[in-house]
Amino acid sequence: MTIIPRSFLWRTILMILIPLVVALTIVANVFFGNHWDRVHATLARGLAGEVATMMDFMDTGNTTATQAMAERIGINVTVNDHLNRPKHNDNDSIEAGPLAHELSRRVNRPSSVYIDKGKRLIFIDIPTRDGKIATFATTLYRIYSTSTEVFLIWLLGSLLIVSVLITPFIIIHTRSIRRIARAASRFGRGLDAPGFEPTGSKEIREAAGAMIKMKERLDRYNRTRTDMLNAVSHDLKAPLTRMRLGVETGAANKKDLLRDIDRMTEMVNGYLAFARGETPEIEQATELPAMLTRLARDAAPSKKIITEFPDTPAQFYAHPMALAQAFGNIIENAARYSNKKIKITEIDEPEQVEVIIEDDGPGIPDDKKRDAMRPFVRLDESRSADTGGTGLGLSIAQTAIENHGGQLFLEDSELGGLRVRVVLPI
Repeated sequence: MTIIPRSFLWRTILMILIPLVVALTIVANVFFGNHWDRVHATLARGLAGEVATMMDFMDTGNTTATQAMAERIGINVTVNDHLNRPKHNDNDSIEAGPLAHELSRRVNRPSSVYIDKGKRLIFIDIPTRDGKIATFATTLYRIYSTSTEVFLIWLLGSLLIVSVLITPFIIIHTRSIRRIARAASRFGRGLDAPGFEPTGSKEIREAAGAMIKMKERLDRYNRTRTDMLNAVSHDLKAPLTRMRLGVETGAANKKDLLRDIDRMTEMVNGYLAFARGETPEIEQATELPAMLTRLARDAAPSKKIITEFPDTPAQFYAHPMALAQAFGNIIENAARYSNKKIKITEIDEPEQVEVIIEDDGPGIPDDKKRDAMRPFVRLDESRSADTGGTGLGLSIAQTAIENHGGQLFLEDSELGGLRVRVVLPI
């Protein structure tokens, strides 16, 4: 059996209420305990002084004057030969204790204090010099203040109010966390969570958004694995079949076989590069203009390269080889499909770097931009070895950019072709 509850709801409630209860208890004991004693002692001294003064008058025989004076200050005085009182008085009670102590100091004779809590009255019996009993009756509030009790009740009420107010907010946060847990459970079983959206506080929404992105990446990974198996079986089957037929029929020559082997080597290297992902690499301070310029000159020596870079480019930590491979694939695609020119632009902002690579080629239709990002997908749909490439360029680039925490977008260029926009955080 555990004392601490397991649920987030009750743990949060306890984390708020326990310190609050401890603080209120300390305040009540330290401050109001002393306040209670001081107030009651002051009240007891005042009433004891009044009773002692009236007893002095009665000892001189001025009973009538004593009663008149007592009536003015709210005390009823009677003198009786005998009283039927309870066997035990209330001299040692919390309410009457300070008064009994003060009376013993001020009146040189035994006194008994009795409290009627139902009527909220107090009776003080003191023997007179002639053998009778003088009774002083007044309200209990003359020696006992209820303000402290009322304040303690308000403390408990405030604790209850705080509990009632915070519980709905904690339930809302708990509900958001439970929704994330249920969605994660469904995602872990390979299912979707219809209607799941980030809700709750900023931190909870960020956690839900990160989980959604993780789900998207896992889905893309699963699709990629399926596409890779299909691509390998399709792309390697054709050249292997052609080589087998050539060898069996004797029609194959060395040049054709070497061409098929080179093509298969290229495809296998592409598959391995994609399956391997980003090679472990130490982060280094990186500036993009020199890298982009070198990649553009190597990939498109015969094309017109237009660059727009800031005078003082931003420097940030990244994996330069992975970025070079990503931007190299993008620029190679631009060089392959552009007619005459390629434009590369870098825009630096306080928290990110934006790189735009444009060409004046045919571009990509809007309904096929999403497919262009998928691995092993060729937009010509021919899957012929003569079309070049394995359909991995943009996919490898996207993976490298996302590993840096960035994003890659395919858009239409003002030059007439494709506009690839890469956003990298600094």
